[in-house]
Amino acid sequence: QLVAGVLGFVFSDKARGKVSEIVNNAIVHYRDDLDLQNLIDFGQKEFSCCGGVSYKDWSQNMYFNCTAHNPSRERCSVPYSCCLQAEDQLVINTMCGQGMQALDYLEAAEFIYTNGCIDKLVNWIHSNLFLLGGVALGMAIPQLIGILLSQVLVNQIRDQIKLQLYNQQHRADPWY
Repeated sequence: QLVAGVLGFVFSDKARGKVSEIVNNAIVHYRDDLDLQNLIDFGQKEFSCCGGVSYKDWSQNMYFNCTAHNPSRERCSVPYSCCLQAEDQLVINTMCGQGMQALDYLEAAEFIYTNGCIDKLVNWIHSNLFLLGGVALGMAIPQLIGILLSQVLVNQIRDQIKLQLYNQQHRADPWY
C-alpha cells in the first residue's frame, strides 16, 4: 500500500489515466450495482461535476446512450446527481437530467454540471496527497509491526523446536 502511494505520486500522469479508466468503467456499470450508483451520485454531487470528461460521457452507459436505436426511457439523459439544485428546493427531481445530452454545452449548463469529474477528482487527490499519504502510512505501520512480530514468533518457535530436539538427543545419551 505504501509503495502504491509512492508510485502514484511519482507517476501522477499514469495515475490520472488509471483514474480515467476507473471512472469510465464506473459510468458503463452505473445501473448494474446500487452501491456503485450511490458512490457515483455522491461523487458527482460532492465535486459538482458530471461524467468523466464531460456530461456527454454518459452515452457510454447503455441506458443513457444517446443513439436513435436506444429504446431506454433514459436515452440522452444524465443521472439526477448531475443536476444543479436550487437552494430552496426540498424535493429532488430525479428526472431533471432527462434529455440533457441532446443539448449543447451552454444550454445544458443552465440545468446540469457540464464539467467532468476526472480532473476534479485528480485535483482533489493532489491537494490532499499529504493527508492520503498520512492515512496510508497510518495503515502501513500496524501492518509492518504485525509482520515484525510474526517474524519474532516464527524465530521463537524455531528456537523451541531446536531446544526440544537437543533435549531429546541428550536424554537418550547412555552416559547421562
